[in-house]
Amino acid sequence: MGPSDDVLTSIEICAGAGGQAIGLHQAGFKHLALVEIDPHAAKTLKDNIGSLPEWKWERDYCDVISGDVNNFVPIASEGGRETDLEKSQKYLGKQLSKGELHLLAGGVPCPPFSHAGKQLGKDDERDLFPRILELADQLLPEAVMIENVRGIKDAKFEEYRTYIEARLQGGWATHPVTGIVEDFEGLGYRVCEWEVLEASDFGVPQLRPRAVLVAIRTDVLGDLKFVWPTATGSPVSVFRALETSMELRYDPYLKMGGAVALLAEKRLNKWKEMAQAAESKKDFGVAPTLVGGSKKHGGADLGPSRAKAAWSDLGVTAVGVANSHELSVEKKSQDRDLFRETGPMLTVEQAAIIQGFPSNWKFSGGKTAQYRQVGNAFPPPVAAAVGKAIADVLRAAHERDRRKAEAAGALPVQVSPTVADSADDLQGAHV
Repeated sequence: MGPSDDVLTSIEICAGAGGQAIGLHQAGFKHLALVEIDPHAAKTLKDNIGSLPEWKWERDYCDVISGDVNNFVPIASEGGRETDLEKSQKYLGKQLSKGELHLLAGGVPCPPFSHAGKQLGKDDERDLFPRILELADQLLPEAVMIENVRGIKDAKFEEYRTYIEARLQGGWATHPVTGIVEDFEGLGYRVCEWEVLEASDFGVPQLRPRAVLVAIRTDVLGDLKFVWPTATGSPVSVFRALETSMELRYDPYLKMGGAVALLAEKRLNKWKEMAQAAESKKDFGVAPTLVGGSKKHGGADLGPSRAKAAWSDLGVTAVGVANSHELSVEKKSQDRDLFRETGPMLTVEQAAIIQGFPSNWKFSGGKTAQYRQVGNAFPPPVAAAVGKAIADVLRAAHERDRRKAEAAGALPVQVSPTVADSADDLQGAHV
């Protein structure tokens, strides 16, 4: 199989359990590679791609790479390592070339900029903005999409944001390592600003603001304009999102009869009353931001004190994560998971609903590992909205260039080498 003009290809780093990958897939992108360092999350990606029919294309042509993105080699170099992309060669008919990829995306680690952390920014060892800029330089994709927490937009990071923009589109900025103000040549992109998108505006039953940077290569953008997605409708409440799954969890105990059934009915009705009542409040019954945490900090937990209080108003106990409803019955953990006076704890599956994952997406590893994958994800519906906005621009650009080529009497195959030939002429400063 050879490349098709209708296929938009992508490579995603820091892919996690697939939140962004799912959204971009729904927006029409086909992944050539998903890179993720956490072995549980990488297995989640491999298992779902390997089993879900809608991921057949990726099953054939996408490499899920379990390893450090700093060691990822997308394009082989003379005297260097061979490319890590193997399956994509079956689709492309060759190795990936510079300027050929349509989208480079990444939800780079958020702790360096999170309000819940120390906000060390560029001084945090987990800051991978330099790496995604290096990959943008190496690959020169038509578009770049980077997601992070809202904290990256804080005033204290303005200098660093300016540097990232300068690396992509050129301009004056302070180098974060040397502290010297430089005039960067850029990589040939136009940065379409940093936009803060609220997940609840896109059907996700959660208040989860995320900062997204989109940059499109200037030769691709031309006279076109990138338009940020707007809200898709009214917020979805936790009650509406979880009612069916909560009833399913209580159902085995309702069927037991006797005192257990009476207690189950009492607890279920109390949750429904509190969750429904929250719909009339300021946040419309939408959940607070899920916090995935890291391996350095304890087990699964729904967030800090303020988040726990918000969950309490929704009738949920937020001090941990419950067993799945099947395992709860098997282990007889209903007193811990469902029958607390303060309300039920969420299962991983319910947390995934709150994060906007499709119901057929399954997570690998133990309960804590699964919850961290869910809690750290980029909500798929938000990624889908941004991905569609990018795809609309790229498809319009391809159609514009095709018509120009036809008007000039050129064959379609004569168009793309122009980009490849000019790619090596675009140089950017390295960190």
